[in-house]
Amino acid sequence: MNNIIEDVKEYYGKRLQSKDDLKTSSCCSSERPSAEMKGVIPMIASEILDRSYGCGSPLPPLLEGKTVLDLGCGTGRDVYIASKLVGESGRVIGVDMTTEQIETAKKYQEVHYKRFGFKESNVEFIQGYIEDLKSLGIKDNSVDVVISNCVINLSPSKEQVFKEIYRILKPGGELFFSDVFADRRIPESLTTDPVLRGECLAGALYTEDFRRLMEKCGWPDFRYTNIRDLTTKNEEIKNKLGFATFSSRTVRAFKLDDLEDICEDYGQVAYYDGTISGHPHFFDLDDHHRFFTGKPMLVCGNTASMVSDTRYGKAFKVIGNRDTHHGAFDGCGNEKKDDMPSGGSCC
Repeated sequence: MNNIIEDVKEYYGKRLQSKDDLKTSSCCSSERPSAEMKGVIPMIASEILDRSYGCGSPLPPLLEGKTVLDLGCGTGRDVYIASKLVGESGRVIGVDMTTEQIETAKKYQEVHYKRFGFKESNVEFIQGYIEDLKSLGIKDNSVDVVISNCVINLSPSKEQVFKEIYRILKPGGELFFSDVFADRRIPESLTTDPVLRGECLAGALYTEDFRRLMEKCGWPDFRYTNIRDLTTKNEEIKNKLGFATFSSRTVRAFKLDDLEDICEDYGQVAYYDGTISGHPHFFDLDDHHRFFTGKPMLVCGNTASMVSDTRYGKAFKVIGNRDTHHGAFDGCGNEKKDDMPSGGSCC
């Protein structure tokens, strides 16, 4: 485990100096940034953008005034975007174990809060391990939103990461992260290869093991918001990992006590009112729940809780409760759907 951690530090601290040093496109964003993000990205320092290795755009809406934690924040791209979106009344914490990354991130704190028109920085960078947030002083039930961008795959102790996330999230809080997943378990002999690990492939979770792990750590239901298959032209890497199929996925999960392990039908109906910034006509909860403004949608009990017992509740009206059960709800949960929204490019 220690060897893996040191290899990752070496890869991201010394070996990679920009995106051009990557051998694959695994750490290249697969999602279009939201309209809110697009407005902030040009304000981010160029050195930070050049040294950003994320595989998605894991910044959900409705962040104003919230406390956001970025796990494996690197040089701070997503931290600084979140800083602008939470506003002066919010707070953003970035955690990373790599000295060089954290030093680069801290260097631009004054630059960014002045660009954003803030009186002072609302950002804190902490050098440490995402598997042990307690030692960094991050308290139970203290964070509204946890984000991470292609980092959890690098951890040799993923169960501990998800346990820590669940611990520090407030009730109703959201985990929203992008990462690389595999269609099978990667042999242990390859998981310690420093290049395969550093390229976010050898540590990728098998999707079914991920599902089991999420349930074990408190999330019996979670949702994919974006899925993109990954390919590589690097022959050396293909020779080693060509037997597996990899995908970049963005995951949304909420800390809710009443989630069930399958979606159950209680006859509930949800309405979206169109008030989430950047989403006037519809809002995508996940890859198969598109809520059109003003249009009723029959939803399972889990989905009803996700849109009513979280910060999204102010934009939704749910009719019905769980008094009457109508059996299993068909076509819901964390299944992949063929008609999911997708697309994107590097940013």
